[in-house]
Amino acid sequence: MGKIRNRIFHSWFRFSRPMTLGVRGLVERDDGKILLVRHTYTRGLYFPGGGVEKAETCYTALTHELEEEAGVRLTAQASLVGIYSNHRVFPNDHVLLYRVTSSDWTSCEATSRGEISEIVWADPLNPPADTTKGTARRLLEIYAGGPNDGYW
Repeated sequence: MGKIRNRIFHSWFRFSRPMTLGVRGLVERDDGKILLVRHTYTRGLYFPGGGVEKAETCYTALTHELEEEAGVRLTAQASLVGIYSNHRVFPNDHVLLYRVTSSDWTSCEATSRGEISEIVWADPLNPPADTTKGTARRLLEIYAGGPNDGYW
């Protein structure tokens, strides 16, 4: 059922937007752990984030997605890590990754209802086995000097 729903969702986005753009936030805690979320509609653990809507800035999208999905309210400017092609997963899709250090956010109540099934604080060098491939590549790039081929 999840694959059918994802296919419909992707088709609708392709029809309504010839190019798609998403944002993700790499949120760090004082103890060095990073925030991952599990969605109810797809498998794996991801950085919190989502799509940038029409007439919305990328940073505004990041701000509301972090609050909605993870209960993270930005208190300072997050820094842009990079822009990645997500063509392997969805043709003509791009992802902007922002880094949110432990001093750049505070906790708030997550406003999303039914979208997130789990929030996980993980060791960035030893993430859970079901962390998505793109997320795992970014963790290796940022925390272990791994390669960046420009693809999510």
